[in-house]
Amino acid sequence: MTSNIAETVRIDLADRSYDIVIGENLLGQAVTYQNLPKASAALIVSNTTVAPLYEAALKQALAGHYKTIHTLHLPDGEAHKDWVTLNQIFDALLGHACDRKTVLFALGGGVVGDMTGFAAASFMRGVPFVQVPTTLLAQVDSSVGGKTAINHPMGKNMIGAFYQPQRVVCDLSVLKTLPPREVSAGLAEIIKYGPIADMPFFEWIDGHIDDLRACEPKAMAHAVRKSCEIKAYVVGQDEREAGLRAILNFGHTFGHAIEAGLGYGEWLHGEAVGCGMVMAAHLSEAMGLIDAAFVQRLTNLLDRAGLPTKGPVLNANDNAGQYLALMLHDKKSVAGDIQFVLIEGPGKARVSKAPEAMVRAVIDRCCA
Repeated sequence: MTSNIAETVRIDLADRSYDIVIGENLLGQAVTYQNLPKASAALIVSNTTVAPLYEAALKQALAGHYKTIHTLHLPDGEAHKDWVTLNQIFDALLGHACDRKTVLFALGGGVVGDMTGFAAASFMRGVPFVQVPTTLLAQVDSSVGGKTAINHPMGKNMIGAFYQPQRVVCDLSVLKTLPPREVSAGLAEIIKYGPIADMPFFEWIDGHIDDLRACEPKAMAHAVRKSCEIKAYVVGQDEREAGLRAILNFGHTFGHAIEAGLGYGEWLHGEAVGCGMVMAAHLSEAMGLIDAAFVQRLTNLLDRAGLPTKGPVLNANDNAGQYLALMLHDKKSVAGDIQFVLIEGPGKARVSKAPEAMVRAVIDRCCA
């Protein structure tokens, strides 16, 4: 590795282990992609926003590794994370007569990464792929751990597969082109790691939130590395979310309901998760697990990160009922019971059901 590669974080999954490579100016360096599976062809999957910015550099970096490099530009946005768009990837693979050794490169945010990973898991029953995330949220969460999926109108990420990439390339330089709203959305997933697993990290985020919003290089490098380290540990213990990994969904049960209820893309995923964390924290307080002071501190931090802390009204007649109906379709629901990730104490989380009346009261309290 050359000096431009700052650090690596290892995802330890036996024969499916891989590295998350974190540093500045990685995306366009040929050395970044050494020792990947050999193939005659690669397919770069990107979107109409990211491709003009970074595709040429990635294609040049891959030129020495693959004889042929195909490209595909998907429409941008969560609203396009569906069967129709996924099929464009299969059309490209089949149209170019790609084989089972063809390597897919996901160049974009979480939507591109999830769909490219799902396509890689499905095409010819599995081809290798590499994550090259270009949003903060994707670098610290969705690109790591092998969750791939598309949305269904009744639920987010309901159709997909666990399928690990060969490598994740987190080029911190690309974060400089993100609009402030996207940075804030990524900060939600960074903040998430503190209450569920690492309160010293939470304290650090609290003290550096302004630097993170400004994408200050040293602060951002630490936040991305630490987030990846926490997720790497959790995924290494529980790859398929049979137990521990479920805590990474803190805020997501409420958040996914917001996304589905408003229509995918109306709120960014990180915005919905940030608001969902506030709601989950209030539910944790109602269950007697944390005090009001911690709920307020978390709420204040999310607000300082530029995230919404009041949930939207999804149904004027029965808002709580609409939330509950949507949450029943969440992947974490078991035998008709909605499962929530609750804060059992600062830095510790658990998955639990909660009384419906209590959930309704929290929704009523937390929605604008």
